[in-house]
Amino acid sequence: MTEPIQSPAHPAATAADLVLHDIVWTVPGRRILDGVSLRVAPGAFVGLVGPNGGGKSSLLRCAYRVHRPQSGSVLLDGIDLWKIAPRTAARRIAAVLQETPSGFGLTVRQMAALGRTPHLAGMADESAQDQRIVADALALVDLADAADRSFDLLSGGEKQRVLFARALVQQPRLLILDEPTNHLDIRHQRDLLRLVRGLGVSVLASLHDLNQAAAYCDRIHVLDAGRIVAAGTPAEIFTPASIARTFGLEATVDTRPDGRVSLRYEA
Repeated sequence: MTEPIQSPAHPAATAADLVLHDIVWTVPGRRILDGVSLRVAPGAFVGLVGPNGGGKSSLLRCAYRVHRPQSGSVLLDGIDLWKIAPRTAARRIAAVLQETPSGFGLTVRQMAALGRTPHLAGMADESAQDQRIVADALALVDLADAADRSFDLLSGGEKQRVLFARALVQQPRLLILDEPTNHLDIRHQRDLLRLVRGLGVSVLASLHDLNQAAAYCDRIHVLDAGRIVAAGTPAEIFTPASIARTFGLEATVDTRPDGRVSLRYEA
């Protein structure tokens, strides 16, 4: 496994243990999640894959206190997530979503610095250490030179990297990612996933790109119509039969020298 990255933005810390058990979440007239259970062991990178509308984003929202399940439990280090104070939860969990918020005139540095909010006492100003953490996170996402630019004037990919920096600035034990490589060019997709892999924290991420999931995840859960239909290592999950069954695609699965798999889709 990659050695954890050591920097002010993410010092060595205990990775969280996340357990979702028998999660049911509904909206009027529709059950979105139907008895979903999974675990993100400390330091593991766990991926969610599956067809659009299968419930991946909804499950992630249950994992970081946006959606409260109608039944089931979300345990963070053995404690019911909904019994943890919101400020405490925000010190342990950071999320990067698909939606891009308005910058409200904030600079890149100011947007990233919002990640320090759970760590500040009351209306206290940032300390020199807080400022170092923000600068370090921006450097890690290759945006140190853009710190004084307006967030609203950035490209979609640049905004995504700022939001990832904001998550790093929270110094979380658990990182929740919803399609984290959306809008990113190929190089920054690779760099971001390598960075995530090297943080040493626990990660739960939804991914559309099955090759990215195969390359970076320790375990994969396939979510379809609100249910987990398969779970295991990438090599166990990504077989020609399972890809055809879940995604309606014909694919060849190759085993790499490192034991991981890669997929080639038929034309």
